[in-house]
Amino acid sequence: MGRIAVAVIVSLWVIPVSFLVNRIVPEPYMDEIFHAPQAQQYCKGNFRSWDPMITTPPGLYYLSLAHVASLFPGMFLIQADSSFSEVCTTAILRSVNGVLALLCSILVYEIITHLRPTLSERKATIIAVVLALYPLHWFFTFLYYTDVASLTAVLAMYLASLKKSYWFSALLGALAVVIRQTNIIWMFFVACIGVIDATLTHERDKIEVNENEIDAAIRKTDRLTSKNNVTWGLNLRKRKFSSALDTDKHSIPSTSIFSANHMSGLLDEVQVILLRSWHMKWKLLVSFSPFLMVLLAFLAFVRWNGSVVLGAKEAHAVSPHFAQIMYFGLVSALAVAPLHCSLGQIIDLFQSFWKRRPLSFFQVLMAVIAGFFSVHYFSIAHPYLLADNRHYPFYLWRKVINAHWSMKYLLVPLYVYSWFSILTVLGKVQRKIWVLAFFLATAAVLVPAPLIEFRYYTIPFYFLILHSPITDYQSWLLMGFLYLALNVLTMMLFLFRPFHWSHEPGIQRFIW
Repeated sequence: MGRIAVAVIVSLWVIPVSFLVNRIVPEPYMDEIFHAPQAQQYCKGNFRSWDPMITTPPGLYYLSLAHVASLFPGMFLIQADSSFSEVCTTAILRSVNGVLALLCSILVYEIITHLRPTLSERKATIIAVVLALYPLHWFFTFLYYTDVASLTAVLAMYLASLKKSYWFSALLGALAVVIRQTNIIWMFFVACIGVIDATLTHERDKIEVNENEIDAAIRKTDRLTSKNNVTWGLNLRKRKFSSALDTDKHSIPSTSIFSANHMSGLLDEVQVILLRSWHMKWKLLVSFSPFLMVLLAFLAFVRWNGSVVLGAKEAHAVSPHFAQIMYFGLVSALAVAPLHCSLGQIIDLFQSFWKRRPLSFFQVLMAVIAGFFSVHYFSIAHPYLLADNRHYPFYLWRKVINAHWSMKYLLVPLYVYSWFSILTVLGKVQRKIWVLAFFLATAAVLVPAPLIEFRYYTIPFYFLILHSPITDYQSWLLMGFLYLALNVLTMMLFLFRPFHWSHEPGIQRFIW
């Protein structure tokens, strides 16, 4: 078991499914009709060529060049291809994501073992394998999209930051941004978490030093006081400091995230972080300046480009799509159904609210009002969503959300429950400031996106699930079974249920 086992298990489905997809769908499909030709232009050395319909930077194409370069010598020797550009077939370009999916599963394993050092190797392996089956990630492993490369770069950046290799983390952050520009938000999130950990860890170290000084002072007074009194005082102080250190070290709040003490606890954390950041300003500046340089470079690019996206700017204009954050909450809660959709979680959440009434009832009321406001005024039906029946969101919009004028309002309580459940679960194991930063980062990524695309939810979902306290085998195995069943269904529909459009030639297929 371990990282090698994870890679081997993941490869057991990546390799055969990749062959199957390339055999049945050999030609570029959907967004591949833009990405694959663009990468092939790069393989020919034509770096000035650019398709104006492509919205993301060329990071995936540079990774593809490195991948093809590693394969070319062997293929040249067996005379499979005589030139570098001939190696850049659709199948070879798709295999980039297959390799990255293996690397991504290993990164997930490394992050899990870093965040939970007491977790057994077997359980960490199971978690990493189950997360490799997450449907939105799994499906696009076999197509030439930017999603797998984007997730891999972000997770690599996060792992480097966890290991306090901040300069290397910023370099990986730059790569993530070059793959997909919205990753600038996740780079900023990772940098903020790094600052939070650095300042609060420094504060904990300071407390430990103070404890040692107190112990030394007490031992010094041993010559003047009785042994019993000194022992009692020493133990009392040790118990106090041990309690404070344990709470901070493991980031387990003593109160619920929605309790009356939550705001005071959040403000206390913010105060400590600001004070320590000021005292450590030069150290933090040296450590995190690379992130600042990437951020400034990105802002300069946006100013020069006139927009965040590169091409098709009219179709991807920034819009206040607040309903998007509601959709993410429900989709993520369903993706972790054993935790958020269990009867036990519903009862626990209700009991928690009941104990803190009337404050909790006021919070729920405000959340419901905000939800109604979001779906009424800031629910966007993008033309692509309404016109393209190849995507599953097309059917969810028509058959569920827009089935009746009242349906989008009736779903609001589910959205609110999902977010309350998510934040409550995170609040049990994470600092309050971490939970707030995660919510703000997720909103910053999703709210400006006018198009409902479930694959946009992949990165925030991984941050969510990696920091959720799911440790029992039963939940993970159930999630793995659900993911596997959904993957089989969506891939069967994609491969074996093609259809035709009367107004456009060619075969059409169902896709996320």
